[in-house]
Formats: sequence, C-alpha cells, structure tokens
Amino acid sequence: MNATEKTAPNGAFAALRRFAHAPKMVERCDFCSAELYEDHQHLIEPEQRRLVCVCGACAVLFGGHGETSYRRVPRRILYLKDFRLTDAQWEGLLIPIQLAFFFHSSPAGRVIALYPSPAGPTESSLDLAMWDELAQDNPALKRMSPDVEGLLVNRSARAGGAPDYYVAPIDECFKLGGLIRANWRGLSGGEEVWKEIGRFFADLKTRSNEVMEAPRA
Repeated sequence: MNATEKTAPNGAFAALRRFAHAPKMVERCDFCSAELYEDHQHLIEPEQRRLVCVCGACAVLFGGHGETSYRRVPRRILYLKDFRLTDAQWEGLLIPIQLAFFFHSSPAGRVIALYPSPAGPTESSLDLAMWDELAQDNPALKRMSPDVEGLLVNRSARAGGAPDYYVAPIDECFKLGGLIRANWRGLSGGEEVWKEIGRFFADLKTRSNEVMEAPRA
C-alpha cells in the first residue's frame, strides 16, 4: 500500500470528525437574540404577512391587541370534526386545488384565501358571499382570531383520505406552503411531497383538540 492509499482514508475520517463536532446552527429570537427551542413561538406582521421567530419572554409582550405592528400567533389547533362543506360550496369558493387556508386579514378588511403551490402560497379570488354562507353553517369560523388563525382545509385524497378541517395557527398554515415548496418535484409533485403532506396533517391531528358544533336548528 503506497502513501496515498494510507493517507486518503485518514483525511476522509478527519473531515467526518470535523463535521460531527461542528457547532449546530442556532436559531435566535428576532428581538432579543436569545437562543430558541425548535418548537418556538411566532409573531406575525399582518401588513406584510411576515412571520417573526421569538422566544417565550418576547412573545408575552405581544399577547394583547395594543398599538403594535405585530400579533402573537396562538398555539391552539382545533379539529373540526363535524365541519359542513358541500362539494358545491367548495367549488363556489373558487379554489383550484384541494388544499387551502382562509383567514381574516385586518389590513385587507376581508377574508383571504390562499392555496399552497410549488412557488409558495398563492392567493385565490374568493366569493365572499359563499364564505359568509360557510361561516353561517360553521360558527367556529366566526370565532377565529383575525390575522393569526385560519381555516386549514385538506380535501385531497392523496394526502390522507377523508377531508380534514382545522382552525390552525397561521404559522402552521404557512408551514404547509413551505413544505410543499421544498418537496415538490416535476409537474405532479412526486410521491415524496404527498407523503410529507400526509405526515403534516397526521401530526396536526395528533396535536389538535376536537371540536363538535351543535346541529343547526
């Protein structure tokens, strides 16, 4: 064995050791620079629809509705077990795919509809009369906090079977959009992206509280 054959493996192992002991990238609070846990909290800037990563101490400063450009994103996830939505109503909402989220935008003064795409969340025209009809059928929609909570809809058979409906924090809604953008391959997305979407909704259901509305009179 010559000198090259002896030293090449040693060099490779040395590089692996350096990689193994390299410090991990630390995410920090956008306000105070404190180190963040993986499951940290967020604020949203409604005007820009921009999420901001914050520590728990900074998050409590934005718990109210005072004069600030940021809103604290809540942590609750509600699974709407008896959500009422017909195929005709869904078609009337003018969403081109079977995944979407809806939230009331304070700056826009209306409900916004977004659907995830390979290019990121895309805004869709929304028939507000149809939305009002849907909110009448599902009172939980009237209790969503503006800007920070949304109705997250999964009607895609490729992402878990039966339709699922959630009132979810807005960061979870945008997280789905980021997941699709990161994993989409080719024209149809590929199998991996649909597995990721299925895992996303399975995890969401695990962390949710189930809500059942009283039947309409």
